[in-house]
Amino acid sequence: MRFQLSGMVNDSIVDGPGLRLAVFMQGCPYRCPGCHNPQTHDVSGGQTADTQDVLAKLKSNPLLDGLTLSGGEPLVQPQAAAVMAEQARGLGLNVWCYTGSTFEEIIKKKDEAVNRLLSLLSVLVDGPFIEAQKSLDVAWRGSSNQRLIDVPASLKQGKTVLWQPESR
Repeated sequence: MRFQLSGMVNDSIVDGPGLRLAVFMQGCPYRCPGCHNPQTHDVSGGQTADTQDVLAKLKSNPLLDGLTLSGGEPLVQPQAAAVMAEQARGLGLNVWCYTGSTFEEIIKKKDEAVNRLLSLLSVLVDGPFIEAQKSLDVAWRGSSNQRLIDVPASLKQGKTVLWQPESR
């Protein structure tokens, strides 16, 4: 499936736990002031890519722990995001996704394509980046308002459940 891609980072250690392939999707309606990736905002920017290229990258690195979908806003291209998430899950990887929406807003919309993507996620990092709440003290987030949502537990329980890292 074709989609608009801003870029990919192999072996990322800042976009979720472990070693990850980070896919930065193109297009974002939020355009948060102070955004770390402003080049991803324009929906017609970036380059056209294919989800099969992402699958090839995932398969080529046996050390990966997961796939991270970021942007931009992955929910702007939910079908392609879901295909990539499904491919990663098929390889036994966990899948994280960043969004400027809140989990509650997403659930209320009842968008079939977005719901399919949600069903494939391990963790959703939700909420807009708020420059006044920027913090280096919150793991895997840019601002303290953003949450790490345990998507499988949240969908199962019908309420928002925060993700907790496994204790070692």
